[in-house]
Amino acid sequence: MGINTERDIEANMQIGPTDQGMVRIFIEAGGVEIPMDFTAEEAEEIAEEIRAAAAAVKA
Repeated sequence: MGINTERDIEANMQIGPTDQGMVRIFIEAGGVEIPMDFTAEEAEEIAEEIRAAAAAVKA
């Protein structure tokens, strides 16, 4: 399995701040819940990586 392997799995994703001062990415798929907490700096790095990937796809 890798980033280019397609799967027929439905998932929901939520992103928002926590009351602990973290940014949480919360993913639910197939009855499994995955909360991932990041500092603001880490979240900004992730956002930059997403923007770079989107730009690469557009190119």
